[in-house]
Amino acid sequence: MFPRLCLSAFLAGLSALAPIHAHAASAPNYVIIDNDFAGPGGTNIQSVIPLLGQPDKITLLGFTVVVGDGWENEAVAHLSRFLEVASAPAELPVVPGATQPLVNSRPRLLAWEKSNGNMPWKGAWRGNAPDLQPPVKVLKEGQPTRAVSRETAALFLIKQVHEHPHEVTVLAAGPMTNIALAIKLDPEFASLCRRLVFMGAIVDGNLSQVTESADYYTDFNFMFDPEAASIALEAPFPEVISVGSVANPIRMTPEIRDRATQRPGPLSDYLKHYFHPQPMWDELAAAIAVDPALITQSVTAYMTVDLTHGPNYGYAHVWPDSTRPHIGERPVKIVTAVDTPRFIQTFVDAANRMNTHG
Repeated sequence: MFPRLCLSAFLAGLSALAPIHAHAASAPNYVIIDNDFAGPGGTNIQSVIPLLGQPDKITLLGFTVVVGDGWENEAVAHLSRFLEVASAPAELPVVPGATQPLVNSRPRLLAWEKSNGNMPWKGAWRGNAPDLQPPVKVLKEGQPTRAVSRETAALFLIKQVHEHPHEVTVLAAGPMTNIALAIKLDPEFASLCRRLVFMGAIVDGNLSQVTESADYYTDFNFMFDPEAASIALEAPFPEVISVGSVANPIRMTPEIRDRATQRPGPLSDYLKHYFHPQPMWDELAAAIAVDPALITQSVTAYMTVDLTHGPNYGYAHVWPDSTRPHIGERPVKIVTAVDTPRFIQTFVDAANRMNTHG
């Protein structure tokens, strides 16, 4: 962990590592995934597969971990164990990050629910969870022995974009607390990224909460840390891609699982044992971070986050240019359709490739 007083010297040193240059089409495709790697199995952990399983398309720089669907320290442990099962390169760092949102808290959420109705999925705060992060329990999939980075997520993100200016895609598949901290620590961070791809901003889901699923159409990643999402959506990223409710109809099925585990090995055993038939939210976001050509339709709109403490706290709101309020909102590419068969084949191929290497 870097002392706060050394941050200016830290950033000054990074600036000398590589010249700032405009992104070119032939530039390396670096990716960092920031996620709340709850597990075992499921969409959070399986987001790793399109990244590790396509080494010919990207260079994965590392994993940064944030609180959200589960506690941050548990997420570090679940991810580390999965990387061991998948025989991932030991040099890929797992970097701990935020253990709480910027402002929101479990007591604040419970107070909000009294006036605005239940939040169907509370992530780390579900059930009788404590207000603050507890020690890690014994993992059902086995205890990891893999070393964890001694850096912190926000500073790792900053360091990597300075070392690879305009070449790093940051994939935020959980709450954007680490991203917001990096933005606030370094005014150059966002502009030095290649793009931000995030899982969230369900801007068309209110009726679907009634007709389909209140859980699947509630914007958990934004609602868990609304202030962080707001900071990210006001930052000068060269491009921002939102993967929201477009992922909901794309479900992890037994058929996809069976195709992804055709090759025997520890990873296949893991995916079969911890199968979750849920939308492939984070897997799709990861595949798009690797290959945005998977997007077949999108809408660009100005987006911000509602920070008023009413029923829409944490919800994204969008405008056309003609009516936007000019309060810091920025254009976001909202994915409305993808090449689903190619995405599923990409996921299946990546999983089987990892099984081969395992």
